This record gives sequence, structure tokens and C-alpha cells, in this order.
Amino acid sequence: MPFSDRHQVPLGKLRCAFPLAFHPVCGIKSIMRLPFSLGLLLTLAITTFGAPEFKSIFDGRTLDGWEPHGHGKFRVDNETILCETGNGTYGWLFTKKTYGDFILDLEVKHDATGNSGVQVRSHLDEKETMIGYQFDIDPGRPSTGRLYDEARRKLLQDVPMNPQARGAFKVGEWNTMRLQCIGDHLQSWLNGVPISDYIDSVDLSGILALQVHTGNDVHVRFRNLRIQDLGRRSWKPLWDGKTLKGWHQIGKGDWQIKNGSIVANHSKSEKDFGHLVSDASFKDFTICLKYKASTGNSGLYFRIEEKGASGVTGFQAEIDPEKDTGGLYETNGRAWVSQPKPEDVKKWYRPNEWNSMTVSAHGRRIAVNVNDLRTAELLDDPGRSEGRIALQLHGGQDVQIEFKDIEILSGPE
Repeated sequence: MPFSDRHQVPLGKLRCAFPLAFHPVCGIKSIMRLPFSLGLLLTLAITTFGAPEFKSIFDGRTLDGWEPHGHGKFRVDNETILCETGNGTYGWLFTKKTYGDFILDLEVKHDATGNSGVQVRSHLDEKETMIGYQFDIDPGRPSTGRLYDEARRKLLQDVPMNPQARGAFKVGEWNTMRLQCIGDHLQSWLNGVPISDYIDSVDLSGILALQVHTGNDVHVRFRNLRIQDLGRRSWKPLWDGKTLKGWHQIGKGDWQIKNGSIVANHSKSEKDFGHLVSDASFKDFTICLKYKASTGNSGLYFRIEEKGASGVTGFQAEIDPEKDTGGLYETNGRAWVSQPKPEDVKKWYRPNEWNSMTVSAHGRRIAVNVNDLRTAELLDDPGRSEGRIALQLHGGQDVQIEFKDIEILSGPE
């Protein structure tokens, strides 16, 4: 992707993810529902005039808009931000403003060895610990641009195993970086070479920060920091927590609302499956919910049709109190597409507790998380691209399960 001065949003963001929802960039009703000529004119107008401008977040003379934290030393030197370790422990220079969706362009140069990085969508906890995503910068190893979760899950995605990516950093020279966070899609480029490309929605907004790692040898410079602020996203209820409005039942099973949860039961003597299905159909989306599985098999279905042997046909993110939770199964199709190993399930599933599940389905890319840990991912899946969402009660089993906090990720606001 060229790093130019054009005020651009990636073209993929100009497509309408939800035909019946608001446009993800401009908020107007879907262009797909407008006459072709008018839709084309609106698309051109959004491309030309709708994207916000890139703005500098460092004036080259002062650190206005920035605030130091920890034990690093930060100062302006020859129109660059010079970052050095202080007493040998971590330090950050962070923005006073927070950002949600954005594209950040910058240049970085290491004058010595030592690790650094750029925090995005990050925050300080009650102990003044920095928490959040970090794109790594390191002249001593091929890790620049990789995605790390500071003080939490650690490494999320390493540098690709190809010579171009692993040799992209130029030691002792100025390097260009582009860091892009749009919805749950986090990406980085180093000197024009793609590095990180990850799906994650744990943090949707936060501060930016320049980091110096613990040690005595970090001496790194930044300049030409410019950002394109693309708004903020939030989780919106897909279930109102009080009624089953917007959903309908098919098959067998009992669905009741108790204390803000959907409590679902199914008898082993009943061979038919049961589903609670959304009235709306979805194409590209990110959905999350919490569940507590007591007995029997269940699942979060998406992109389904109401047909087939079990009542629905399509993808299922597996929910089970004993095994396979977080895997991907295609009902009335390919069966298991991504089945987790038992030892991996133990890493992310919490028996007899509330668990969170997130499913991101955009185009042919699908990612599933359980309790914020990646359980399944498909990069170019040939399956269904649109359909309804459903909660499942497995046939021929005693099933007892609860669901709550069913939400979907909004467009930028």
C-alpha cells in the first residue's frame, strides 16, 4: 500500500457490510439499495470528499499533546522525538487524545540496539501498568511490525516467515511504518512490506504511545507522525435482554428469559434440534456473547439458512461443556472445518463459568475467540457468505445452557 498524502480510506471499507444497516464509513443507508447511478455518485463522493485528512500529531518542536509515563527519557531533538531508557525500566510517551479506528503513518530510526514499539488502543490500569496492543520495533531481530499484547496475552502474531518481511527493517536508517486499526482488523506495514494482519476486538479504542523497553541501550527516534482519525466503534445489543423480539424459534426446546439471560433447555428424549434464530440476515459482522454451558451440546450459528436435516444449514462455532469449544463446524456441509485439540480447549475454556465467544466473519475470513484467545481462523473460506445467526440446542441430548450480552460491532461513529 503506498504511503501518500492522499486522504484515503481502504477501498474495502467503502463496501456495505450490512445491506439493511448503515454504511460503515458515512452512516447513510446502504448504497446497494439505491439506484445504480445515484449509488455510483455517492461512492465517488465518499472516496473523494468523505475521508478525514491526515493530521500531524508531532509539530517537530514540542511535545504538546503528549505525556510521559514510566522511566523513559523523551525530548525533541533535531525535529525528531528522541526516546531513551531512563533507569533501566520501561517508559512510554503517550498521546493525551484517544483513538478508535485510524491509520497512523510514521518514520522510525534506531541509533543503537534495544527494543521499542508503538502502543495502539492502549490504556493504563489501576496499577499504572500499560495494557494493550503494541506493534514491535527492534533492530536486533526480525520482529518489527509484529503484534504484541502488552501485559496481557503477549505475542498475537509474529513477522511472516518470508525474506522480504523479515529483512524489511533498515538498521541505522529511517524506516516508514503504517499502522492501521479499523474495526477488529489490525495491520502493519514496514517500508511498504505487509507484516501484521490480525483480527481482534478486545480493545476498540485507546491511547497511542511510543515505548522504550527495559534495559540500558534503547535510543530510538520518531518523526513525521501523521494520523487519519476514522471514528470509533462500539458494541451494540443484538438481543434486548428482556424479550425475544428480533428472534424466532424453530424446532424443539424451551427458551425462557430469566434475570437478563436466555435460559435454554432440551430433553434427550426429543430427537429434533432446536434453534433460536435472528429475524435479520447478516453478511459481514463481528458478534460476541457470553454463555454458561451446563450439559449437552450447543453452538453459535452464523450465515445459515433454515433448511436441512437438523433445521439449519451453515457454520457453527462450537459450544460444549466438555470438548471442542471454539471449533468451526459446517452443518449439512463439510462437518469439521477446524476442530481444536483437547489440550488446547483447556487453555481457553472455563467449565461451569461464564465464557465469552467472539465470531468475526468478513468476506472469506472467519475468526473465533473464546475468552479472548484465538480458537479457529479461516483466511479464504469458500462457504456461505451471508445468512442468519442462531443459537442451538442439540437433538437427542439433555441440554441446559444460558446466554447473555449478545452484541454486534457497530460501524464507526
